Amino acid sequence: MNRFRTLYVILLLLLVPEFMSAQCAMCRAALESGGGEELARGVNNGIMYLMAVPYVLLAVIGFFIFKRMK
Repeated sequence: MNRFRTLYVILLLLLVPEFMSAQCAMCRAALESGGGEELARGVNNGIMYLMAVPYVLLAVIGFFIFKRMK
């Protein structure tokens, strides 16, 4: 049952690609509208935060697992 649900979600995402790139187009439109360097810096900082959070969470979880196993 879980396999079919996963397959359904993957097929749905492949068949509707405009939902996948909606955020990128919105960010590009906001930056091209003349928001200036401050807006571009904010968007870049947001991307860096979104990229760093999963690694920090994995490091913290790994640290606690390491301490528990020791």
